Amino acid sequence: MDRLKITMTRGLSKCTDRQVRTMRALGLRRIGDSVTAEGNLAIMGMLRKVSHLVSYTVEQEVGANQ
Repeated sequence: MDRLKITMTRGLSKCTDRQVRTMRALGLRRIGDSVTAEGNLAIMGMLRKVSHLVSYTVEQEVGANQ
C-alpha cells in the first residue's frame, strides 16, 4: 500500500465526539498538523468519516517498484 500524508485543515469545534476521537486516533491535534500513515483499509475508513476536516495526498514509497 502507499503512504498517505494527512493534514488537519479544519478545527474540531462543533464536531461530534466520535469525529474528535477519530482525529485523535489519526494523530491529529490541531489545525495544520500532519502525519504520514500507511494507506490501509482502516485508515481509509477513518479518513472517510472525517473527510470534511482533513486533506490527504498519496506519497510514493522510496525504492518502490514501478
